[in-house]
Amino acid sequence: MMHSFDIRVYYEDTDLAGIVYYANYLKFIERARSEWVRSIGVDQAVLKAEHGIVFAVRRLEADYMLPARFDDVVTVSTALKGLTAARIMLTQDVSRGHDMLFSSLVTLVCLTDQGRPTRVPADICQLMGGISK
Repeated sequence: MMHSFDIRVYYEDTDLAGIVYYANYLKFIERARSEWVRSIGVDQAVLKAEHGIVFAVRRLEADYMLPARFDDVVTVSTALKGLTAARIMLTQDVSRGHDMLFSSLVTLVCLTDQGRPTRVPADICQLMGGISK
């Protein structure tokens, strides 16, 4: 299942050269990831309040291909790449039209209130299209 989320580049997103500051791509994919989770029916506030579980980035691989600039509208595409009992792997790409600007592979884990790793809840695995093992 592919999820798309459009973001306009604002002046505050750019650096002195007028291009998107590299770290802001991480903000863009974070927003899109939150929208993806919401779109599959997971309320992260309820997950934390009722189950004491949050998602956290464990690993990120990123490639920067082309710059985005002020006032561009970019699309962040999020897709599930893999799912295990303990990890959620996503691809997240940022494009402008047909041009790929940024590509990433993100590994998420679930953490308890104490910051300890825990299994991805089975019902969330089912919403993501897999079954927890």
